Amino acid sequence: MDFNAFVLSKGDKGQELAWRSMAETELMDGDVTVRVSHSTINYKDGLALTGKAPVVRRWPMIPGIDFAGTVEASTNAEFKPGDAVILNGWGLGETHLGGYAQLARVKGDWLIKRPAGISAAEAMAIGTAGYTAMLCVMALERHDVTPASGPVLVTGAAGGVGSVAVAVLDKLGYHVIASTGRASEADYLKGLGAKEIIDRAELGAGPGRALAKERWAGVVDAVGSHTLANAIAATRYGGCVAACGLAQGMDLATSVAPFILRGVTLAGIDSVMAPKARRIEAWDRLARDLDKSALAAMTVTRPVADAPALAPDILAGKVRGRVVLEIG
Repeated sequence: MDFNAFVLSKGDKGQELAWRSMAETELMDGDVTVRVSHSTINYKDGLALTGKAPVVRRWPMIPGIDFAGTVEASTNAEFKPGDAVILNGWGLGETHLGGYAQLARVKGDWLIKRPAGISAAEAMAIGTAGYTAMLCVMALERHDVTPASGPVLVTGAAGGVGSVAVAVLDKLGYHVIASTGRASEADYLKGLGAKEIIDRAELGAGPGRALAKERWAGVVDAVGSHTLANAIAATRYGGCVAACGLAQGMDLATSVAPFILRGVTLAGIDSVMAPKARRIEAWDRLARDLDKSALAAMTVTRPVADAPALAPDILAGKVRGRVVLEIG
């Protein structure tokens, strides 16, 4: 069976991308074959498509770290033809052929069944970005950050992780402070549930003091670098900072002061290799705790053919919220 896919390859002029026909025999090993209907574009997808970072470690490669679709064939006892499934991470689009294709073959252990009440398009409106946001919220909860504890800061709030985090935290009753470098997105963020908007320059202009005035009980950070350091410095006693991204940089110029004087916890969030039980919990929580109208407000739908054009924009912070890619 032939199918179409975006394929990244290395040529004489460097990295090349083409939409082309492939044979099913070109797929990699796996015990479940999925007919893909939707994917999305995340920051990591932008890096892979542009070649700005060495995300791709196998050539040629079908990019796309997410997909939603329907099982076509399976030798895995957990899945049968017709099952609606989701995949996030596990090296998809990096070491294993990814989601920008009409067909995918993967290990069943990587898949989860799509929760009832979430369509394939909605699953990719959430995508790795939204699933990561929920992992961050769950980390705050595990460290006893409740709505009564105080405000929660969300950095990079107009992006994918940030938009979902703002919406989920608001629905759960938290007072959300949204940090963004795009003043024009203030009404958008307030519509998702943010109660306060602060300029990212307050946090990300440069390294700050080891300790700052206590402002928030929790943080969802997708930015890293100075923004993360300054967010930690202003976290209240006993608070938790969930760190999941590096849009500003991988460096972290901070001190031990917030950790030993205020008992702040820095919780690292990995979405790629997260255990299956935690993935299922996160997706079940998203089905319950993410308002569908908020999800619709943050989402646009585009054909997968638009992915290459979207890649530099997502790296430049020009993409608001979430983008669903229809595979077709």
